[in-house]
Formats: sequence, C-alpha cells, structure tokens
Amino acid sequence: MGVARHSFTHPPLPQRSVSSTCRGTHRRLKQRERSGEYLWMRPSVGYEICKTFGEHVGSVLVLVCCSLSLLYVITCSPHTDDSLTGPQLPRAGPAGSPGGHGVLSGAPQGPSGGRENYQALLQEREEQHRQHISSLKKQIAQLKEALQERGEPIKGEKKSPEKGGERQAGAGAIEERSHTDLQEFLRSQLSRAEVHSGVRLPSEYSVVPFESFTLQRVYQLEMGLTRHPEEKPVRKDRRDEINEVLESALQTLNTPNLSRDRTASKVYSPADFIEGIARTEKDKGTLYDLSFRGEQPQQFRRLVLYRPFGPLMKVSDERVQTQYTLINIILPLSHRADKFRHFMHNFREVCIKQDGRVHLTVVYFGRDQISEVKGTLENTSRELNFQNFTLIQLNEEFSRGRGLDVGARAWKGGNVLLFFCDVDIIFTSDFLNTCRLNTQPGKKVFYPVLFSQFNPAVIYGSSEHIPPVEQQLVIKKDTGFWRDFGFGMTCQYRSDFINIGGFDVDIKGWGGEDVHLYRKYLHSNLLVIRAPSRGLFHLWHEKHCADELPPDQYKMCMQSKAMNEASHGQLGMLLFRHEIEAHLRKQKQRSAAKKP
Repeated sequence: MGVARHSFTHPPLPQRSVSSTCRGTHRRLKQRERSGEYLWMRPSVGYEICKTFGEHVGSVLVLVCCSLSLLYVITCSPHTDDSLTGPQLPRAGPAGSPGGHGVLSGAPQGPSGGRENYQALLQEREEQHRQHISSLKKQIAQLKEALQERGEPIKGEKKSPEKGGERQAGAGAIEERSHTDLQEFLRSQLSRAEVHSGVRLPSEYSVVPFESFTLQRVYQLEMGLTRHPEEKPVRKDRRDEINEVLESALQTLNTPNLSRDRTASKVYSPADFIEGIARTEKDKGTLYDLSFRGEQPQQFRRLVLYRPFGPLMKVSDERVQTQYTLINIILPLSHRADKFRHFMHNFREVCIKQDGRVHLTVVYFGRDQISEVKGTLENTSRELNFQNFTLIQLNEEFSRGRGLDVGARAWKGGNVLLFFCDVDIIFTSDFLNTCRLNTQPGKKVFYPVLFSQFNPAVIYGSSEHIPPVEQQLVIKKDTGFWRDFGFGMTCQYRSDFINIGGFDVDIKGWGGEDVHLYRKYLHSNLLVIRAPSRGLFHLWHEKHCADELPPDQYKMCMQSKAMNEASHGQLGMLLFRHEIEAHLRKQKQRSAAKKP
C-alpha cells in the first residue's frame, strides 16, 4: 500500500480512491505554482477545494458500497470458506503520528464479531437449502414411484395389446381343448357300449336286461322294495329321468331337418309316445330306445338316445379314526331268555374278544325270566371281566320303540354311537366297523339292509341236518333274502336321535315304530345311508302274530312271516310235495317191475 506525505495536514479520507484523487490534484497545483500559474492561490485554498470535493464523492461511494454489501449478504450464499476471507469494505484507520501523518489501508480492520455473525448466518441458510433440496428429492422419488405403478398396466396394455389377446386366446384354447377332450371321452363311451351292435358274452348271466316303460308305468326285473313287476314310478329322480328323455326326444322330432323331411308336417306330442326300453351299463351309460306313432297308420318313428357317463371325479379324501369310537348296543327284551343266551354267545366272541369297543344296554320289560337275563350278564362279566353293560327293567307292556328310546336316553357318557338291535340278530366285527364308518354326528345315519335267513328246516331238508349257526351265515338265493322292507336295525349318534325326536312311544307291540323313525330322518337334512350289509344277519325264528294287533299291523306281521319261511322255489316244492312223492313212488314201482 502506498503512503503519501504532505506539508499540510487534513483528516484522513474514508476511501482510497478519494485520497488518490486529492494527491493528484495537489501535485498539479504545485506544478502550476512553480510554473507561475495560479500565483494567487495558496495551499490552504487548494486544500479546501479538495476537501469539499472529497467529502461529496466519498459520501456517494460509501452509500453505494453499503447497498452492494447488504445485497450481497441477502442474495449470495458462499460455497467455500475461502469466500469469507475475500476483500472487505475499507475502513478508516486511526490517526498517524503527532506529526499529522494519516494512514490509508485496504486491509480489513473491523472487529472479528461481525465476520463470525455473517459466517453463522450463511451456514444456517445453506443448511436450510440443503434440507429443502432433500425434501424435494424425496417427493420427486415418491411421485415417480406412484406414476410408475399406475402407468405400467396402461403402458403394458398400450404397448402389448397382442399379449393380452394371446393370454385370452390361450385360456380359450385350454377351455376348448378340455371341451374337445370331454367330447372325445363321451364318444368313446358310446363306441364301447352295446348300442350299434352286440358284443360276445360268456353266458346268459352276463346279459344286462332292458326295462320297458310307458308314460305311466315302468316294467322291471329288479323289483326292489316295492316287490311289484309293474310299478308307477314313485321316486322323483326316476320320474324326472323319464320326463327329461321324452322332452329331449320330442324336441328332436319337432326340429325341422331340411335334408331329410322336406314334407314333414306332423308335430309330435307326448300322446304319440308308445313305449320305450332302457338299460344302464354301470361303467358306460344309459341307452334309451323310444317308439312314437308316425304320420301314417302303420308308420312309426324310432329314436335312440344315449346318456354317457363322464369320467370319475374325486370328491373327498380323508382319514377316519375309529379306535376310540364306542358303540352302545341298545337291546329291548321281553321273555326269550334262551334267545338272549344265544345272542350273548355271539356278543362274547365279536364285541368283547374281537372288537373291545362296545357297551351293551338291555332294556327288559316285565319280571318273568329277569333272573335268567341277569345271570347271563353276570356270568359274562365274571368270566371275561366285562363291565360295560347296563340292565334297565321296565314293569310295563313291551314296546320296542319305548325300550330303544329309554335305553338311548339313559346314556350319560356323551355323544355315543347307538346301534339299535334285536335279540335274534347276529353280526360280525366287520359290521361294527361299517357302522362306525357310515355314521357322522349331524351329517349321516346308517340304515343297513340285513340278510334274513330262511327256515333252516326247509333249507336243509330236516331238523336233523341243520348245521351250527356260524355255518348258516351264507348269502345265497336259497338261504335267505335282503330284508329291504325292514328298518329296525340302525346306527346313529345319540345327538341325532335326540334332535330328531326319538321314537313314537305310543306305538305298542310289534312293528311300525321303526318306519316312523326312518321317515323322520328322511324328512331331515341328514344323509341316510341305505345299503346291504354282508355282516348283519337275521336268524330265522317262528313268528307269532297276536290276535290283539290292529289289522294293519297284523297284516304286516303275516307278510313278514310268509317271506321268512323259504324261497319261491322251496315253497313250491313244499306245495307240490304230495305230487312229487307220488311221482317218486311210481318211479320206484316201475324200476321194481323191470327187474327179473
């Protein structure tokens, strides 16, 4: 920095530019004074002029610099610390020596507190800017993400409409292929069935017979429960089946076929139906052959329809645990102590020795032979250490429904599985498992169809040739029949029996109570399993139909008695026994006459 020394003294100027201007003016005045110009002027006059001029210029410059400094502080944010050490506003230094020296310097001479305040202010503003920028960046990222999520499906649809069409086409192709496969399977069922031509069968027993039907009647070989060779279809599913077939046939006949019936004008109705035949091959389908009256007196229309069976479908697959399922056998009894001993013999072998998950409840009516019944139970308990039995005695007239109802309600051990039984019933351990498998509380009850034994004396020719009971349990046409009209043996859980209302205890004597209970279950939402059981047998015993029974019960009793004796062939042999014996005598006489 340069320092000017003058012979006159003056207050230091606040700006460096002002001092330079004064020095230049003073120098020119000295030159002119030496050269003879401005002789009238004195140094004091020059100083006053310079002072006045410098004051005005300095004031303006100071105002401008302050404005620029304030604007810089407000608008500028320095990025490095180096900017904070840049040139500062010039400040007036203190007076020089007593000789009147003045010092002008461009170096910062202010206090350090102002600089620190500026630096703190700038750092604070910079931090605010950084936070604001960070917040904006986050918002921009979130908007981009949301826009991308919303825009991708639209973009995908706009860019690749062919792909969407391909997916739809793929799904349609799969559905069409499945439909085609199903049609091919159904056609294969039709080609396998005996429709267009016969097949070679090994014997007459392999023939699947047709049944014929009209609008009102069905003529069948397998008669079932109704036991009528001609019956009006009472089952709703059977009626619906016949109606559906006739409607489909009439729709086909009344649909114009230009290639075949150009002159056909007859409109077929159900009155034109003559008869039809149908048969079902269990693994293929059902064939319907229908005949209708034609347009002319001796003309007929024959239409063949076929309902193929579809492929098998899995409905459920579950594990059933039966090791802890206890069966409570309810047995109503009156007199018949000898039959009870035979029953307990089978009970020992099957229920105690083989199964081991059975409780026996005996409801005994009256007092006669009660001691024999107690003795049989006590012997079984003592010999086999069996304690799972209950004996209930009722001093009233025998009623099977009343006895079963009392026995079921007497159980207090929870929701047990009940088996309603009779004293002349023989069952195997397999049947007990079947009883467990075909029942489910709140869902299923089991009504087995038992195999009823014919009179052994008729089956085996005489009483001397009757084998033991275990050897009589053979399911054949000549040994017995499926007792499909009986509903007395049933398996159900106690909760279902209670909720359905139990037996009608007002029914006295024999029969009727089981049918009422069966109908209650049919009218409920429970699934009734009705099926033949290979392990449940009804032993033959002579049946006595009391004269005190009402006419309808007496008739039922006599029908049951007739059916229990023997098969049709065996009864025919008994009926024509005298003719057969006469024929045998004649044959014997002829053989004796031929001998020499």
